[in-house]
Formats: sequence, C-alpha cells, structure tokens
Amino acid sequence: MQIIRVNSVEMKLLFFACLSPNTGNNTTAERIRSHIESAGHVCELRDADEFQSTSEVSELISQSPPFEGALAIHLFRAGRLLIDAKIPFGVIFGGTDINEDVKEERKRVVMEQVLLKARFAVAFTEKMKKRAELFLLSQGSKICVQPQGIQTQAAETFCWLEFLRSAGVSREHMDQLRVFLLICGLRKVKDPLYLAQVFSEWHAQNPQNILVIIGPKIDPSLTIEVEAVVKRTPGVFLAHERSQEELHAAMKRCFALVNCSISEGMSAAILEAMDLELPVVVRNIPGNAAIVRHQVTGLLYASPQEFIRQSERLLSDEDLREQVVKNGKQYVQKHHSPEQERETYQRLVGSLHCA
Repeated sequence: MQIIRVNSVEMKLLFFACLSPNTGNNTTAERIRSHIESAGHVCELRDADEFQSTSEVSELISQSPPFEGALAIHLFRAGRLLIDAKIPFGVIFGGTDINEDVKEERKRVVMEQVLLKARFAVAFTEKMKKRAELFLLSQGSKICVQPQGIQTQAAETFCWLEFLRSAGVSREHMDQLRVFLLICGLRKVKDPLYLAQVFSEWHAQNPQNILVIIGPKIDPSLTIEVEAVVKRTPGVFLAHERSQEELHAAMKRCFALVNCSISEGMSAAILEAMDLELPVVVRNIPGNAAIVRHQVTGLLYASPQEFIRQSERLLSDEDLREQVVKNGKQYVQKHHSPEQERETYQRLVGSLHCA
C-alpha cells in the first residue's frame, strides 16, 4: 500500500474501540487503524471493555514513549475513557451511542462531555450528525460526515455445503435452497429473533426458503434464547461465526441479506452485501434507510409480515432483483470508497498535532 503523508509529523496514537471478534466495530476499527498507519503513524488499538477507569487510561497514555493523540469509536463505551486525557483526541459515533444511549440521561451527559473535549467527531451519515446536534450540546462544526469505506474479499477456498451442514441444515438438494442470511452479533439491539416465527411459517409453505443467522455470541443470555428458539423453529438455523473472507464467500451463495436491527449506525454487512451483488431486505430504521433506497438499492420492511411480502417480490420479480443488485453495487462504489475514507482519517489525525 502506498504511504500518503498528510502530515510530516509522525505520532503515537491510542485507539479505543469495542473489539468483540468478528463484529462490525472490530472490522471498522482495524480498517481505520490501517488508514492511520499507512500515513506513517503508530496506532495502538485497544479494547475499551478492558478498562474500568480513566485513571487506568491516563497511566497507559503516560508510558514511555507517551501517546500523543487518541481516537475512540462509540462516544460512551470508548469515548468516556478519554474524558480526563491530557492529549488531543477525536471520536467516531458508533451507532448505538447516538441512537440508543442518548435516551439515558446519565450516558447523554457523559457523551456531551466527550464531544466537548474532542478535537473532532466523525458521523457515518448526515442523519447521524443531525441527531447528534439535536440530542447533544451543539457541536456541529466539529462533526465530519464520512461514510464507511467498503472493500470485500471472498475466501478462495470455501465449501458451501459444509457451511450449511455446520448450521444444522440436513436435507437433500441443498444447492437448491434459497438462503436468507442474517449477519448480526447476538445482542438485543440486533433483534435476531424478530423474523423467526413468521419465517418458519413461510418455510412450511416453501421449504426451499431458509433463514441462517450468523454472528458472534455477545450477549450470553440472549445467545441461550436464540439457540433454544432455533432448535424448535423449522427453517431457521444458527451458524458458527466465520472469518470475514469466509463470510463474504458465503454471502455470494445466498439469495438475500437480511437485517432486522432495532437501530444501526451504518451496517457494514448491508454495504458488503451490496458490493458482492447480493440483494438486501432490511428493517426500515433510520440507519438502514440512510443507505438503502426502497426498490432502488434494496428493499425495506416495517414488520415481519411485510418482510415476507418483500421477499416474495424478490423471488417472483427477476427484473426487480437485477435492478436492486445493479444499483446497490453502483451505490457502494460511488459513496463508500475506502480511498476517500483513508484520506479523511489521515487528515483528521493530522489535525490532532495542530495547536
């Protein structure tokens, strides 16, 4: 990769994010770290959940040689660790912070303090920026809008039938199945069981249609519930999490990508599906509607019953399918360039050194 030196001064940076394996936050953080290091900086990525207090962070920052700047994804879970930091820092909205955490006064106050002290903030969409201006102390001048950059790569060696068997699919003619893939960490905000019952009823009428849920087991109690429901719900399966390259290979074999989250910042899985020319059928929430135009780049639904109606349209209307696939691919190429994302973060990090 070519090194682009936006600022002649190389810095040692501390980067906090929630780093549960194979999650969108982890993937985003690793990608941004790569952008920063390609400019010649040193960027140490740490899991925010490993730290209990700002004093621990202050001690880390002062180690020799000391950190000269910092970044955090998610204003509450990671940004709060930098409130007492004596170095300049920037923050990146994660999604649940501005969509959900602002509803709790205790968390909102902390996020306001973080945003006030931050040198800059990054929102993935204009809607996210406007929501931050509405719910937090107006700091619009320091909020930059930069969509996630998307670059997909499917594993060269991947066994589709083994993937299905590992999810518990056991039947003849598995190559004829129409797989709807729900990629999500097992936590409440992703609502992984939202479609389970209605999809099972649909599967009983059309056995070729199955729903496969895949993602890291983040919430232990919800994971137990999901596993129990899947065992007693025909047509719905739970797959073991895979590497990003294997997941991209699986997506290329599926019929559609599903999202049923209660809230999203910007779903990388949706954008990756578009880039891989996989139709998306996603819940009509602000974060999804910001990147999916109904019947143009994908299909939106507002209830489980509407999900079935939209999916049946996708099954019966080949022209619609081809249209959303083509438009989705073009949208990602135009608006989610990894090169533009790289330039933005390198410029912002360079500003941390300025007085």
